[in-house]
Amino acid sequence: DGRTGQVTGAEALLRWQHPERGNISPVEFIPIAERFGLIGRLGQWVTDEACRQIKEWMGMGLRMRVAINISPYQMRQDDLVDRLTAALARHHLQPGRFTCEITESVAMEDTQVTQRSFERMRHAGLHVSIDDFGVGQASLSYLRRLPAAELKIDASFVQDLGHSADARSIVDAVVKLAHALGLRVVAEGVETERQRDQLVQLDCDELQGFLFAKPMSAAQLAAWAQLSAEPGPAQSAEFRASLFEDTQPV
Repeated sequence: DGRTGQVTGAEALLRWQHPERGNISPVEFIPIAERFGLIGRLGQWVTDEACRQIKEWMGMGLRMRVAINISPYQMRQDDLVDRLTAALARHHLQPGRFTCEITESVAMEDTQVTQRSFERMRHAGLHVSIDDFGVGQASLSYLRRLPAAELKIDASFVQDLGHSADARSIVDAVVKLAHALGLRVVAEGVETERQRDQLVQLDCDELQGFLFAKPMSAAQLAAWAQLSAEPGPAQSAEFRASLFEDTQPV
């Protein structure tokens, strides 16, 4: 959280540890999964695994809202929201603990199925985030009708903050636009303290990036949370306390 320094959630990132080829980037295997019709099953597995992990963390006292990325294929499924709510019900989770991230380009698809999925997400109480905002061609009239809770500023703008007045102007404009529409703003790709300070000055609501934590396994995250919750100079008191408190989205 840009104002309090509290942890508000984590994002589930898909990784493939191959027994022979080692770490395979999603840039390689996601297009293959899409090409051969496996992305639907893969997306369902991510949903189920994220719900299972949230529940496991809750049993440890770690209350962490988790975001998953919804693929274009999933957004075009008539039963997407049924699948999401069924997974939440199986693990006895409230929908507010779950964030669905949808890229700006997919969110702007003006199809009946996409619009219906958004509407059903809203009725189900799911937390919806528009990802990679700023690199697509969002229609303001369409954007204001979407049941989204937040916009995520694309990392390319954050990386250019320190040496580009244009990037700072764009971030400033996105924050003002989002707030005017009643949306929160998340800046992704925050890697330096200078970027953090600039984003806080621009009234960005939430920050995400390597400055706070690098990608890690669920077990590593739990251990990191336990360590961060202990007294010490590494993090603020608010940061430590938030890991073991209820962090429902605002």
